[in-house]
This record gives sequence, structure tokens and C-alpha cells, in this order.
Amino acid sequence: MEMPTVNECQVESCAYNRDRACHALAITIGDTHLAQCDTFFGVSSKGGDPAATGRVGACKVSDCRHNTQLECQAPGIVVGQSRSEADCLTYAPA
Repeated sequence: MEMPTVNECQVESCAYNRDRACHALAITIGDTHLAQCDTFFGVSSKGGDPAATGRVGACKVSDCRHNTQLECQAPGIVVGQSRSEADCLTYAPA
């Protein structure tokens, strides 16, 4: 199984975001009810591998149609600001 790519990250305040691209090697999405990016880290310094594109390592959102056995099956995702959180905007109820 190949991990889905983070196609875009709109959360510019995240330490892993450079030019709307995620550079964390793998992110984790959510808990059982919310599609938040658990990997979001709001600091002024930048982290991650600038040569890498972020991937979805795990998804804990049980009611997302893309979730199969805690693995994201979407071809790619977008992370963006929703309320005051960094959320997976690709989330779709099952």
C-alpha cells in the first residue's frame, strides 16, 4: 500500500508547511470524530525534510469513507483551516 500524498497544506502557521506544501514525512489525521491534523505544530521555525512531500501515515477518523483499517485510501488529501484547527479537508462521511 502506498501512503496518500498531502497534495496541499493551507495552514501556513504549521512548522512543516513551506509554500503550501507539507514536508513532514508522515502525518496522522484525527481522532474517532474529528478530522484534525494531529501532526500540526505551530512554531516559527520550519521542520521536516524540504525535499520530501508529506504523506498520510494514519487516519483515526472512523466515519470517513476513505478510512480502511485506520489507513487513508484517498489518492491524496488537502489540509486546511477549519474553525481554529488544521483539518483534513478531504474528509468525507461514510
